[in-house]
Amino acid sequence: MAKTLIIPGLFGSGAGHWQRHWLDDRPQAALVEQEDWDHPVLEQWRGALEQAILRHGVVDLVAHSLGCVLVASLARRPIARQVRGALLVAPCDLDATERLHPGAISFGAMPDHPLPFPSLIVGSLNDPYMPFDRLRYISTRWGSRLVDLGQAGHINVASGFGRWSRGYDLLTVLNGIARRELAQPIVVQSSETRESSVVAAR
Repeated sequence: MAKTLIIPGLFGSGAGHWQRHWLDDRPQAALVEQEDWDHPVLEQWRGALEQAILRHGVVDLVAHSLGCVLVASLARRPIARQVRGALLVAPCDLDATERLHPGAISFGAMPDHPLPFPSLIVGSLNDPYMPFDRLRYISTRWGSRLVDLGQAGHINVASGFGRWSRGYDLLTVLNGIARRELAQPIVVQSSETRESSVVAAR
């Protein structure tokens, strides 16, 4: 079974965050640690991620916020061949993040290249870190299927996402895409609040 690497964003994912629950619930999950969660530098964060991928071989990536941008920065890196798929939850826009946290990040420009591995972006209509029209544009540029959770904020503890079991289902869907390389749209339905979603084909 492929290792699942959990990749938090700015400030890390603290107690109660769905990524922390993922680490507790899934024995094959491992956290990608960073030396400085509060002042991310792209080259340093990417180095830690690439080392983790090298350590574990073929991996699934489960990222949140700035962690999604970090994953997207792998697009033209040789290490991307070891990524089976990426679940990208609430990607942040770098300009919006800079406005909300002036001087906190050093990540350069927003990645703009298609990802060479299957990916699902899970987004929200009212995420302060990413306007939805911008999210649609990014998902197109990255070649990702887009899952809309509706009014779900930044998909974190503050917006009601503690243990988020639907994320496990979405990773299963992503693994199926990786196996079958589906060309047709997939409809993902859920009875949970805010989680009826259409996954658009690339």
